[in-house]
Amino acid sequence: MSESSSIDSVLKETRTFAPPAAFTAQANIRSEEQYNTMWQRAKDDPAGFWGDLAREHLHWFRPFDTVLEGEMPETRWFSGGTINASYNCLDRHLETERRNKAAIIWEGEPGDTRVLRYQDLHREVCRFANVLKGLGVEKGDRITLYMPMIPELTIAMLACARIGAVHSIIFGGFSADAVADRNNDAQARIVITADGGWRRGREVPLKAAVDAALEKSPTVEKVVVVRRTGGEVDMVPDRDFWWHELTEGASADCDAVEVDAEHPLFILYTSGSTGKPKGVLHSTAGYLLGTTMTTQWVFDLKEDDTYWCTADIGWITGHSYITYGPLSNGATVVMYEGAPNWPDEGRFWEIVEKYRVSIFYTAPTAIRAFIKWGNQWPEKYDLSSLRLLGTVGEPINPEAWMWYREVIGQERCPIVDTWWQTETGGIMISPLPGITATKPGSCGRPLPGVVPDIVSSDGTSLPANEGGLLVMRQPWPHMLRTLYGDHERFKQVYFSEIPGCYFAGDGARRDEDGYIWVMGRVDDVINVSGHRLSTMEIESALVAHERVAEAAVVGFPHEIKGEGIFCFVTLKDGEGDEALQQELTQHVRDQIGALATPDRVRFAPALPKTRSGKIMRRLLRDIAAGRESVQDTTTLEDLSVLARLRDEEE
Repeated sequence: MSESSSIDSVLKETRTFAPPAAFTAQANIRSEEQYNTMWQRAKDDPAGFWGDLAREHLHWFRPFDTVLEGEMPETRWFSGGTINASYNCLDRHLETERRNKAAIIWEGEPGDTRVLRYQDLHREVCRFANVLKGLGVEKGDRITLYMPMIPELTIAMLACARIGAVHSIIFGGFSADAVADRNNDAQARIVITADGGWRRGREVPLKAAVDAALEKSPTVEKVVVVRRTGGEVDMVPDRDFWWHELTEGASADCDAVEVDAEHPLFILYTSGSTGKPKGVLHSTAGYLLGTTMTTQWVFDLKEDDTYWCTADIGWITGHSYITYGPLSNGATVVMYEGAPNWPDEGRFWEIVEKYRVSIFYTAPTAIRAFIKWGNQWPEKYDLSSLRLLGTVGEPINPEAWMWYREVIGQERCPIVDTWWQTETGGIMISPLPGITATKPGSCGRPLPGVVPDIVSSDGTSLPANEGGLLVMRQPWPHMLRTLYGDHERFKQVYFSEIPGCYFAGDGARRDEDGYIWVMGRVDDVINVSGHRLSTMEIESALVAHERVAEAAVVGFPHEIKGEGIFCFVTLKDGEGDEALQQELTQHVRDQIGALATPDRVRFAPALPKTRSGKIMRRLLRDIAAGRESVQDTTTLEDLSVLARLRDEEE
C-alpha cells in the first residue's frame, strides 16, 4: 500500500445489540472483567497463558518443557512435548460418557444419513490408519485427500494424524491440473478420493479428475477410492484400491503415534491466485490448542449442543471448525454433502429443524443468497433450536447481518461475526456471545492471545476510525509455520510489509470502542481521485437498498479519476432498468457521499462464486476493464455465470 498511508472509511453504522441476559448467565465467558483479565494476561505473559491452557485442555504423551521460543516469523511452541491430534479428538473421549455420544451426524444430498458415535469414529479411524500403514505410509509422508463431504473425509484426516502422516486436502471443485500442482508441490505419495459426490442432483466425477491429475503427478504411488455414487470408474491394477475392500479386514486397534509438538499436521493450499500455489503448513499442538479454545470461547460450546458449520472441509473453516476444534471438545457435529438449494431453497432450514441444530455457522454470501430466495423458506421450518449464529469468510454487510438476526435468529440469537484466515489457523477477532454488544458489520474485538493493530504503510499505529493495514504484533500458537517447501516466500509474503508484524492482507479500522471493522482485502481497495475506498463499504450501501440482494464492487481504469467504481448488482426480484441504475447511484451517493458515486451499475442475474460462496472479484475486475481474463476459474460454482457476464459486456 505504497501510494497512501490509510484507507478512507465511509461506512457509518451505529446500531448495537446486547446479548440476552439468559445467554450471558450460562456463557463460557460471561463478564467484561473476565475477558479483560484473559486478554491482558495473554498479551503480557503469553507463555504462562497458553501454557496453562495447553496443560488443561490437551492430552500430552510427554509434557512440554518450554511454551514459546523465538519471535515472528520464527517461533516454536511447546518444545519438548509430544502429542497426537487424533488421540485428542477421539481416544480421550472414550474414557467418558462421550463414547456413546454422536460425533458426526451426516446427511448426503440425496437424503441418506449416517450417525457415528465417538467409539464408532474411533474404530473407523483406527481401521483406516492400519490401511495406510499397510500401503507403506510413514510418519511425515504427505497424503492428498480429494473427496466429497462424507464421513470418510474426516476419518481419513484423523487416520493420517494418528500415524503422523501430513494430510493435504484439495477442495472437490478444483480441476485435475490444480490437483496435480498440489500433489507435486507436496510430493504426495497417496491420494484418497471417491468415485464421485453429489451436487445439485448431479454426480461430480472426482475419480476421473484424479486419473487425469496422476498423469502429471509422478510421486503418487497408490489411490484409495470410496464408493459413494456408484458411478463407473477406471481402476488401475496395483495402483487403485477400493476403500471398503481395504478396510473390511483391517484391525480396529491402532495406537496413536507420538509426534513432536511442532510436527506438521497438515498442508492446505490457498486458492485464488495464479502461479505456484501456497502450501500453508500448520503444526500439531499449537493449531490444535488454538482451534480447541476458540471453539469454546466463540461458539460458547456446551455438552448438549448440536453444532453445524456449513463449510466444506476442503477449506480451512472445515479443518478447524468441523473437524479439529469441535471433535477435540467432544462436540456433536452435523455434516452435509450437497448444495443449500437442493432439492429446494429450504434444505438448510430443513436440516436445522431435523437435527435440532443449536449453533449455526455459515458465510455472508450464503446469507445473501438466503435473502434473495425469500423469507418463505426459513419460515416453513422450526428454527427454535438455534441459540447462536456465526458468520465466516468475508465481512458481512449490515443489512445481511440484520436479516440473519431477525429472520434466522428470530431476534434472540447472538451473532458471532468471525475474522480469521487459512494462515491464522483459527478465529482471531470475534464477538464473545455472552458479553459483546454486537454491531452489525463489525467482527468485534480480538480474542485472548491476539494483539492486532491498524497501521499505515510505514507501520505507524493509526487513530480510531482511520482505515489502514490490519497486522498482528504478537505470535499466537495456531499461526502458520511456513509455506511448504518455500520458507523464504513465507517470510516475504506475510512479514516483509510491516517489519516485526504479521500482515493479514486486509484493510480495517478500529472504532472508539475498540471494535474492528474489516474493510476487505487491500487488493480490493479502489483509488478514486486520490481517495482509497473500501469496496466492501460501497457494497454494503448498495445492499441496503430494498431491491438489492447482492452486490460486488470493483475498480476499472478511468482517464480522469484514475480508477472508477463499477458495481455488479443482483436484484431480489424483477429486472433492472436505467431508472433503477440512476436510483442506486444516487442511493450510494446519499449513503456514503459524492466521492463514492458509482460510475457504472450493471445488473447481473448471478455473480461468479466459488463453491465455498466467495465472489471472485478478480474475474469481475477483468470484465469491468474489458480485458480477457487469464485467472484460474476451476473453483467456480457455475461457469455459465461468467460466460453470461462476458457475453452481455460484448
